[in-house]
Amino acid sequence: QVQLVESGGGLVQPGGSLRLSCAASGIIFRNYDMAWYRQAPGKQRELVAATTSGGSTNYADSVKGRFTASRDNAKNTVYLSLNSLKPEDTAIYYCNAHRVNRDHWGQGTQVTVSS
Repeated sequence: QVQLVESGGGLVQPGGSLRLSCAASGIIFRNYDMAWYRQAPGKQRELVAATTSGGSTNYADSVKGRFTASRDNAKNTVYLSLNSLKPEDTAIYYCNAHRVNRDHWGQGTQVTVSS
């Protein structure tokens, strides 16, 4: 059974930082592309950052220079460091594992940026 469990969300002031984690089980983690998506109220889910099985990483333009995605294949975990947070970053952040025609999702973790 595949499980993706996100953690690390919370309430933070503008300009603050958070670090999200996503622990995976039930998959051969190193073979999967791992990504972070987010969904704000009333908006579609959007890709935030992705780190491939080959080690490359890419980001949405809106978070470049502020967010950093990384993965630890030994721990079956992917991370997302969020810096210089803005109110518009408020959303539920979801972890995704993708390989060929397989997609797995976590339950999401809430990030709220507010003073």
